[in-house]
Amino acid sequence: MRPFRGWPSFGWPLLGLSALGFVILLATLPLAAQALDVRITPAQPVLGDTLAVEVVGVAGTAPSVVFNQKTYPAYPLGNGRYRALLPTTPLDSAGRKTVEVSDGLSQRQLSVQLGGRSFRTQRIWLPPGKEDLGSDYEFDLVDAFKALQTPEKFWNGPFRRPAEGGVTSEFGVLRYYNGVFADDYYHRGVDYGGGMGAPVVAPAAGRVALVGREADGFEIHGNTVGIDHGQGVLSILIHLSRINVQEGQMVQPGQVIGAIGSTGASTGPHLHWGLYVNGAAVDPVPWRYDGFE
Repeated sequence: MRPFRGWPSFGWPLLGLSALGFVILLATLPLAAQALDVRITPAQPVLGDTLAVEVVGVAGTAPSVVFNQKTYPAYPLGNGRYRALLPTTPLDSAGRKTVEVSDGLSQRQLSVQLGGRSFRTQRIWLPPGKEDLGSDYEFDLVDAFKALQTPEKFWNGPFRRPAEGGVTSEFGVLRYYNGVFADDYYHRGVDYGGGMGAPVVAPAAGRVALVGREADGFEIHGNTVGIDHGQGVLSILIHLSRINVQEGQMVQPGQVIGAIGSTGASTGPHLHWGLYVNGAAVDPVPWRYDGFE
């Protein structure tokens, strides 16, 4: 417990308090100076993992959580507990990182050892007409979707697999496109194979916050569904052959939202599932097996 800085200026002759008032003062001051209890999981994170920072013993407003020189929102869990979700990506450097937590009364700095990870390299050859795609209309809508911060938490439990086909490209893959290495790029999701028209389901509960169609200018993503799971957690499912939902609709885990296709910048039928946490694409796999409650 940190000492209360104002304590040395107080003395019996100066206070003039009743015995009862003094007891109340003694009872309340240490509570305000109580150290924060901060827990970070997973214990041994690697590049691409999501860090969950749970803060216990917060008095009043939500705590401030700073990581990689960026402040992340912390949402209430009840009983004076808050949680912030911090994304890490293959573009980060491995090594010791610092998480700073403050509630305005107390502050803590914690070290996290972020482990390295090997990502394979893949060569993709796009057919003529698909190697230089993308429109401002598409980019603006997708960027606005990735920036969503809905206070409500809609998901519950581990996320589901959005398609039944096998994984054809895992998270974090580095790529050459038509022989040219893509700088500052990593595969921002998981690709699932499957036949044209195979069902695609919602990986978790949420609100459909984005519907984009190739016919309307979604040249790279193709037919797209974006689901807001709340608290900065978002799923984007692209290259669909059809879309079964509309913007604003609430969906439940396992609900069919579309079908596998090859729209947009795609070399064949598959589903790309990207999971974003506070604007950065993270590995969806830990969310499927471990979950974040």
